Amino acid sequence: MQAGDLAAREALFRGFGRAWFKADIDLLYQVVTPDFTWAGLDAAGQPRRLQGRDVVAAELAAMRAGAEARFSDVAYHHLPDLTMMTFRMRETPRDGGPARDCEGVELYRFRDGLICLKDVFRKPA
Repeated sequence: MQAGDLAAREALFRGFGRAWFKADIDLLYQVVTPDFTWAGLDAAGQPRRLQGRDVVAAELAAMRAGAEARFSDVAYHHLPDLTMMTFRMRETPRDGGPARDCEGVELYRFRDGLICLKDVFRKPA
């Protein structure tokens, strides 16, 4: 990866993070492809793949309504064709339930200078 590519990738992630934490779907779709896929596991541990602006917006809203998430120890690992983000996260349910700590890795893939895949892997810390 060239230095200019790295700067562009870092700028892309700044925009992605801003959109993600604001749950701003218009801002998000400025940095992801129209067919962006969000993959991971559902609450029952089953694989899920979310696609489509309305589906992604609904999931972001549901996550935000259900719990407050605080990230720490975030580190990006950029490779030529993908980026991995490692992190720790504490989720505090808004209904007063017990907080949950987890650690994880998110794998990101790109197409045409935008993020086309966010694949989340996490486990209890």
